[in-house]
Amino acid sequence: MANRPPGYPNALVWLRVGILRDWRGVLGSFVAAWFYVPVALFTAVVSAVVTGLVFSFTGGGFLEDQIPEVVRDAPIIGGLISSFLQQSGGAIGGFVGAALAFLTGLLLVPILRFREVDNGVSLLAELAGIAAAAILVGVLYTLYRVLLEHRLLRVSGARELSRREAELIMPILHGCAQRLGLPGVPRLLVEDDLVSTNARTYARHIVVSTGLLTDSQEEIAALLSHELVHWRTGDEITSAFVRGVGLPLVLVHAVPTWLMRRFPHPATNLFVFIFFWPVLLTMKYLVQPLHRTDVRAAEYRADMGAVVAGHAEGLRAILERRKSFESGRSGWDEAVCAEHPPNELRLDRLERLQAEGDAAGPGTPPRRVVGTAELFGGDDPIDVRRPALIGGAALLSVCLLSSLLGVVQWGFFRPEAAVNGYFSALADRDMDDLAGWLSPESEAAVSNDDLFVERIKSADYQPPTDVDIEAIDRKDDEATAKVSFVVGGNRTEAKLTLRRDEESTVGVFKGWHIVNGISAIPVDTGQQGLMINGVPVPASAPAGESPQVYSVLSVPGVHVVSVASNPLSETAPQTVTVLPGSDYGTPIQVVPALKSAARSSIDEQVKKYLDDCAQQAVAEPQGCPFRLSGYQDAEKIKWAISQYPSVQIDVLGPAAAQVSTPYEARGQVQVSGTYQAYYGAATFTENYSFAVTGVVTVAGEQLSFQPGIDD
Repeated sequence: MANRPPGYPNALVWLRVGILRDWRGVLGSFVAAWFYVPVALFTAVVSAVVTGLVFSFTGGGFLEDQIPEVVRDAPIIGGLISSFLQQSGGAIGGFVGAALAFLTGLLLVPILRFREVDNGVSLLAELAGIAAAAILVGVLYTLYRVLLEHRLLRVSGARELSRREAELIMPILHGCAQRLGLPGVPRLLVEDDLVSTNARTYARHIVVSTGLLTDSQEEIAALLSHELVHWRTGDEITSAFVRGVGLPLVLVHAVPTWLMRRFPHPATNLFVFIFFWPVLLTMKYLVQPLHRTDVRAAEYRADMGAVVAGHAEGLRAILERRKSFESGRSGWDEAVCAEHPPNELRLDRLERLQAEGDAAGPGTPPRRVVGTAELFGGDDPIDVRRPALIGGAALLSVCLLSSLLGVVQWGFFRPEAAVNGYFSALADRDMDDLAGWLSPESEAAVSNDDLFVERIKSADYQPPTDVDIEAIDRKDDEATAKVSFVVGGNRTEAKLTLRRDEESTVGVFKGWHIVNGISAIPVDTGQQGLMINGVPVPASAPAGESPQVYSVLSVPGVHVVSVASNPLSETAPQTVTVLPGSDYGTPIQVVPALKSAARSSIDEQVKKYLDDCAQQAVAEPQGCPFRLSGYQDAEKIKWAISQYPSVQIDVLGPAAAQVSTPYEARGQVQVSGTYQAYYGAATFTENYSFAVTGVVTVAGEQLSFQPGIDD
């Protein structure tokens, strides 16, 4: 920090004053660089040109099609409007389309920039993060320019003064500093340039060209007084911070600036403009106008320094002879900071200051229009006590609010909170609470399943207990929770998959939901009377599922599978244990057992069925297991069951059974009657064996036997 300007309590105040001076320039640099204004400008212009050209050829017909048919068919008026739009619609459509496309393209980049922001708080947080990054880059760049300034200037071609140069210019520099009330001076360097007369002020150095040494001492003193004011007020700190905040744009802008400086030719300028016009236009119409206010004020203030030092005539001579005696310190400075006030305006102000100083009258020494205190603004010209107090209070409020939000986030919106809430909802059998912890897909599935709600609320359902979250592995918006719990009297481990919510709660918090919180129990179709947790299960598969096996939604825990009581069969209840994230593998198929009372009832129905068949005095009793064969014209037919079959009953399901007859248990039937023989009427008697088949179903509280025919 050697050779820094005096008058500041410390180096931090000096840097702070320079950094905080030009908020407009900082804002313009920040917006241009960190919101991708050149990219947005490129998108907007290209979109406008393409859309304008397209609408120029199609706009007339498009606009004409928008006219209501009533207006279009109106006499005279309709023709006039159609003709007008056909002739001018292209121009109107092209202009309107280009304007809309320009606005759309201009807004497209910031929309994409903040596409992941879903609420106002997140937007503010995003903007605060961008601003903090820009300020940090600006401060680091400013420190880099200040601390390494001497080495950077030496690399750029500046050198130490020779003995003769020092004997000429150093006394003038110290004299000017003494008149301005400065106890110290910056380090003076020189560039070998005999053609131009230039001077540039940096944070801790002033660089002059060798061409300046040929001017008169009065002009040299005026120029050095001007530059000393720049040094004392820290104008280079302001410029460096503005450049630092817009560093991404500075680096891109350095390319066209270097090309135009290195190859000064109209063809080079055209080439540079074609490829870099978004950057150049952003600098000219956004950054430069905002930064110009501070640059002009700094130049007027530096000119006033020459007047205070008593070298107004020398400054007048310099301003009248050439356009400017300050060149850009970099490509950025040439584009942004080179907008000095016009020389005529600077001369006008210089003359007003001289006139005010001479207003005391003849014979009276000219009075000083402004002193060094007013010129430099004191040792701390920017009062930051009130802003610091407000900023501190705001920062404290943000910290407290952030801490409070962090506590709420930690307590209610962590993956652990989702896991605990999920198992708590299962324990309470609270379906509304459970749905809130599920993924949107699972929530929609259970919300439309009333039987699912009844199964979970049933007293037969046993939810997991003694839940312990052993570990949670989180990666971005996905997480896996390893949990252990007691289910069915045994401690079991399982994994839950979680995903972060897309929507925020109250615009701030983003919770988590369970992805695999709902499992499926496969069930074989056709099992009438099947129940899970005492709730009936449909016997047929819903539309869109396999006709043989379909899935019943369930949650982790122990589920009781049973069959509704019926007169045919009885089934011992069985338990099914479902774990999180895993479906029950084997389809549920109950194995019912035939009731003893059902066998007696079925035997009686079979016997009655056979008796009814024997009552039919026909050769082929309808729907019966026996028939007469071999007698074409049999009459007076009588059937008699000589031995009833012993049927076998196979239970097909809780409410269905199959009746069959083993070969060795077949029944016997005798049939007799008359027939016409060759010699007249004759009698016959035949014996047949037969089997009984059929199906038994449950009809209410009764059994129903439907016979079949055994061929």
